[in-house]
Amino acid sequence: MTDGPAKTHQQLWDERHASRRHIESGEPDPVLVSVAGPLTPGRSLDLAAGDGRNTVWLASRGWTATGVDFSGVALERARASAARAGVTATWVHEDLLAWQPAPASADLAIVMFLHLPRHDRQAVFAKAAAALAPGGRLLIVGHDRSNLGRDVAGPQDPAFLYVPDEVVADLSGLAILEARQVAHDLGDGRLSTDTVVVARRAGA
Repeated sequence: MTDGPAKTHQQLWDERHASRRHIESGEPDPVLVSVAGPLTPGRSLDLAAGDGRNTVWLASRGWTATGVDFSGVALERARASAARAGVTATWVHEDLLAWQPAPASADLAIVMFLHLPRHDRQAVFAKAAAALAPGGRLLIVGHDRSNLGRDVAGPQDPAFLYVPDEVVADLSGLAILEARQVAHDLGDGRLSTDTVVVARRAGA
C-alpha cells in the first residue's frame, strides 16, 4: 500500500493558507511602510504576495498594485481583504519561477519572505529587477541566517535563509540603497532578525 503521490509545494501552501485565518498579521510589513511610505505612488508589484496584506496596503496608499502568488487559496483571501478595505488590486495566480513580468512595468517591486534555494531566489530577484522602470525601487526582506537555533519563525535550513551580502551580490546592475539586518523583539525575550535590502534602477 502506498501513500499516494507526494503533494506539490503549491498544494502544501494552499493547505497552509486554508488552515488558518492569516499566516501573518493582516497589517503591512513595517519595513515596507518605512520604505514605501515616503514614495510617490505609482505601479507596484508584490512577488509572493501571499494573502495580500502588503499589496492591499499599497493600493490603499494610491499605488496601482499587483500581487502575484502561486497559491489560489492565498489569492482568494487577498481579494477578500481588498474588498473589505475598499481598494482595487490586480491578482495574478502564477508560479514565480515560470512567470515573467512585463519589463519596466513597476515603480516599486517587493519580494517579502520568499524562502527558496538561492539559485531559485536569484531567478526571482532577476525578474523583479527586470520589471523595474527607470528609477524604480526593489525591496527584498527575508528571514536572516542568524536566526538558526533561536527557535523563531522561518526555515531551519541555512540554504533557504538570507544574508545581506548574498542578496546584494545577486542584484548586479542595481544601485544598493541599503543592506542591513533588522532585529525584532518578539515580546518573550526572543529576537528574530530579517535581512533587508533596498535597491534602485538607474534613471529618472
